[in-house]
Amino acid sequence: MTIKGELMSKKDKTLKGIKTPSRRKFFKAAAATGAVAAATLAMPSIAKAATTLKVQAAWGGGIFLENAQAYVKRVNEMSGGSLKIDLLPVNSVVKTSQMQDAVHRGVLDGAHYVPAYWYSKSPAASLFGTGPCWGWSAQELLGWIQYGGGMQLFNELMGSLGLNLVSFFNSPMPAQPLGWFKEQIKKSSQMKGLKYRTVGLAADVLGEMGMSVVQLPGGEIQPAMKSGLIDAAEFNNPTSDSDFGMQDVSKHYHLASFHQSQEAFEVTFNKKKFSGLAPELQKILEYASEAENSNFFWHNTLRYADDLVKLKNKLGVNIYRTPDGVMADQLKAWDVITDKFSKKDAFFKKVVKSQKVYAKKVMAYLLLNQPDYGLAYKHHFGEPTKAI
Repeated sequence: MTIKGELMSKKDKTLKGIKTPSRRKFFKAAAATGAVAAATLAMPSIAKAATTLKVQAAWGGGIFLENAQAYVKRVNEMSGGSLKIDLLPVNSVVKTSQMQDAVHRGVLDGAHYVPAYWYSKSPAASLFGTGPCWGWSAQELLGWIQYGGGMQLFNELMGSLGLNLVSFFNSPMPAQPLGWFKEQIKKSSQMKGLKYRTVGLAADVLGEMGMSVVQLPGGEIQPAMKSGLIDAAEFNNPTSDSDFGMQDVSKHYHLASFHQSQEAFEVTFNKKKFSGLAPELQKILEYASEAENSNFFWHNTLRYADDLVKLKNKLGVNIYRTPDGVMADQLKAWDVITDKFSKKDAFFKKVVKSQKVYAKKVMAYLLLNQPDYGLAYKHHFGEPTKAI
């Protein structure tokens, strides 16, 4: 047998072991496959329903509501429709003072506010926004929360209070002004006996300085000052203050203060609801919060600057920088209050110690490294109060 014949023989033997389908069976199978494909193409795709979170803000309007809306917009866009936050304005479901409990109980899925609004549950809450200044700003406060052990301490606090919450912090606020007075404040003695509005531990600090402190929601500040219920007040920034109409009850506005020199927003969610979300959706809620740090600072500082100019040049407000002597007295008052709470609250003391360790190290670098920006500003534009 030739080689060609041997190969043909082997091929014949191989083919004998293979069953060849009939033409009828082949076309029947092909028709069935085509029918399945056609049915698949004809069937409409069913989109998965989006998870909706009901989140109430502590703001009824103004720039802080815009900030809350910016966070919500990021979350909604990043999720591609699989997660949606329905943002509710202030008091739409519960009062601001009840928001944390409402989220804990699941009446609300989340809230957008500041820790000072639930300061009554624990003085340590104020350390995460309206605490003493260790030479740092809100930028470094957020750095401590994210990388210096602050988040672990916050979660420990949530556990000790039995709160079913998961929180994220964002939006480093510039130091809050000392606020609005009936006359220019040149020394601390002028402040003694005045009825003054603030929140959180700042109330204890200014009380230590001899003021009579009232804690009021933002919308009640201007009417209270107009009626004489309070003599002086602060809220947060030139934009919000002018929206409240503070320029109509006072023409003396003092910028710079240590009573609330570092604060940020807290976005809190019901822990059970949060844990039930897909991991990628949990991360969207977290990373959208981080992204708001930059967006808030860039967006708000320009608005604050524009509105400060408007307050002075169009609305006749006198703009002052709070004297260093007053701010030095604030630091002394902070020492008294910090020592007082640390002695009776071990956790408070623990948080203070952690903050000091972080601030001492980080601020040593920053203060040594950064040039005096005020020197450069004055070189080009002169004194800030005259350059507005």
